Amino acid sequence: MQKFDSPLNNIRIASPCSANWDEMYGNNRKRFCGGCKLNVYNLSGMTKYDAENLLMLSEGRICVRYFQRSDGTVLTADCPVGWAKVKHRLSAAATAVISMLIALVGGLTAVSILRKNVEAVRGVAIPFAPSTKRYIMGNIAMPSPTPTADSNRKDLPRKK
Repeated sequence: MQKFDSPLNNIRIASPCSANWDEMYGNNRKRFCGGCKLNVYNLSGMTKYDAENLLMLSEGRICVRYFQRSDGTVLTADCPVGWAKVKHRLSAAATAVISMLIALVGGLTAVSILRKNVEAVRGVAIPFAPSTKRYIMGNIAMPSPTPTADSNRKDLPRKK
């Protein structure tokens, strides 16, 4: 009994086309080529099942576009190696974004806590830093006498 072999493993392009995919009318799976008057199917934009069915059920001439790896296999949309790379990139990007958000929230929280009691935090966080206390030097001015009840005495000079 013969083992089924995927038509994707035996695909070969007889004469490569020089038409530009981006200038063709259509979508990511199929576009119309005005040069050869055929629909061009993007095998790399299809699942493996869809690409195999298209190749097996096609009758006559068919024009395809695909990405072929260095080992000769055709890359399809549901390729596990391709998806693994995409998942890894998305995971790395998501990790970076979440890390940045955590750092931002942590920084804002620290700033709000530090602003509430700056002197206490400075004493704990920077114990050997120079003091921010302000020293004042100079002669002490004598306080002016306060009026008392015996200010009506006659022996004290009165101001006029």
